[in-house]
Amino acid sequence: MTAGTVTAEQARARPALPAAKAVRRSFSSPIASLIVIVMAVLWTIPTFGLFVTSVRPAREVATTGWWTIFTNPHVTLSNYETVLFQSSFGSSAGLMPYLVNSLAITIPATIIPLTLAAMAAYALAWVRFKGSDTIFFIIFALQVVPLQLALIPLQQLFNEQLARVGIDLQGTYVPVWTAHTMFALPIAVFLLHNFIAQLPRDVMEAAMVDGANHFKTFRSIVLPLSTPALASFTIFQFLWVWNDLLVGLTFTGGTPDVAPLTVRLAQLGGSFGRSWELLTAGAFVSIVVPLAVFFSLQRYFVRGLLAGSVKG
Repeated sequence: MTAGTVTAEQARARPALPAAKAVRRSFSSPIASLIVIVMAVLWTIPTFGLFVTSVRPAREVATTGWWTIFTNPHVTLSNYETVLFQSSFGSSAGLMPYLVNSLAITIPATIIPLTLAAMAAYALAWVRFKGSDTIFFIIFALQVVPLQLALIPLQQLFNEQLARVGIDLQGTYVPVWTAHTMFALPIAVFLLHNFIAQLPRDVMEAAMVDGANHFKTFRSIVLPLSTPALASFTIFQFLWVWNDLLVGLTFTGGTPDVAPLTVRLAQLGGSFGRSWELLTAGAFVSIVVPLAVFFSLQRYFVRGLLAGSVKG
């Protein structure tokens, strides 16, 4: 074959590169950017309306729409004071005890599965032992088990079987922590394993040559390099646990001592159905914390989502 001869395979492959460049150019065009901006604005309008309603006086909320704030800008923070601290809204101290309960449930229910999954992912990726691949596939398969299927067995375990041996977990956070941890571990191990398994082998081998044991390698090398994946799972798990209603309602019973914020807001939907200014203030309080967590870790979000999806 001469230098000027082009094979059939090369001829067919030539249009692929310009097509790929055209696709990338179309997604980076001003029109595409404008479409994304418009979609972001439309997606934000309901949240903005929720916030505006929460800072308007009750009389104006009952008679006019939230968009009239642009022509009649009357705002007040009394709705938040009522929601958070006054006994007229739900309990002797408003929603503040439930907000504390949500933090007490969400933070451990995020840290515990994150810690266990990170250690398990490292062990399955770099500590070779018999049956490691089988264990990984079993953990991966556990993702198909629905949460609703295990609620009744778990409830029986916590309320009946443990009570027979003198362990009473009613009125504590332990059942909620346990349920969230159990159902977060399969997906957490899978995601973190895909990321940790692709860490540079040279770095891992250099640590072993220097005499580092597995714990020191995990603490000094794996954890810092896995920050994007850890942050991404932290966002997912925190948002899932914070916004959860089913598990919190099932294992706390709605009692003020341990019930999360979502349970109380659901209960107040009927009692305060006409007090939109109070309900929207309570709803906005419930989304402030997860928003703060997301924006503080969002720089790692995309990097963590792509963890393990490509090689090289």
